Amino acid sequence: MTPRIPPGRLRRLGPVNWTVWRVVSLVSRTPDAQLFSTLGRAGGTYRGWLHFAATVLMPGGRISRHETELVILRVAHLRGCDYEMDHHIRLSRRAGVTPEILARALIGAEADGWSDRHRAMLAAVDELITGKDLSDAAWSALAKHLNDRGMIEFVLLVGQYDMLATTIGTLRIERDTFA
Repeated sequence: MTPRIPPGRLRRLGPVNWTVWRVVSLVSRTPDAQLFSTLGRAGGTYRGWLHFAATVLMPGGRISRHETELVILRVAHLRGCDYEMDHHIRLSRRAGVTPEILARALIGAEADGWSDRHRAMLAAVDELITGKDLSDAAWSALAKHLNDRGMIEFVLLVGQYDMLATTIGTLRIERDTFA
């Protein structure tokens, strides 16, 4: 599959976006973090998205990093977004997501072994991705575990990674290779 918009380098990214791309690539241990070298071509729009994504939700949100990764992995799985899966399987290991927990996350809320909190989160992810809304029952189940701010962040987190999966797929961003 050929990217619809090829990744940029210094000339197309500009010095700030190029620097971000290089840092992300180095930290990710990939020669080209293609999501960042592609979206970086959008200039200030990219930096606005990056600020939102990096400081408000992941890793800067109030939901724990472990739970954030479970949510992202579930979204990526439901959306069939291999790019997100590749990166977040790696990131989730640092947040305590073992291979056993990953396998349960791919099954979803119905898998054995989840706490009530995690079961409510995963069920809510499924409803948001498949129906673009939460039923009152799913909302109530999740609200037992998250305060108002947490509820807002949860919906934004799921929406962010759903939007990102759409962007990755539509732009045909190629999967990264890792060292």
